Amino acid sequence: MAKQKRFLRTYTQGKTTGFEIWVDCETGVQYLFGFAGYGVGLTPLLGADGAPVITPKEELEKLAAK
Repeated sequence: MAKQKRFLRTYTQGKTTGFEIWVDCETGVQYLFGFAGYGVGLTPLLGADGAPVITPKEELEKLAAK
C-alpha cells in the first residue's frame, strides 16, 4: 500500500516568479507559496476573517485520488 503524500499542490502560476497553493492533506489547511528568483516565502492562506482557509474533507479525498 502506497503512503499518501502529506502535501498536494492545487494551483500554480508563473515559472521563475509566481505563486502556488499547497494543501496539507492531514489538516486541510491551505498554504500560499511565493517565489521570485532565489527568494521564496510560505504562509497559511487566510480568509477575509483572518482565519486559515481549510479545504473540506470531501474535497481533500477527491484531490488525493487524482
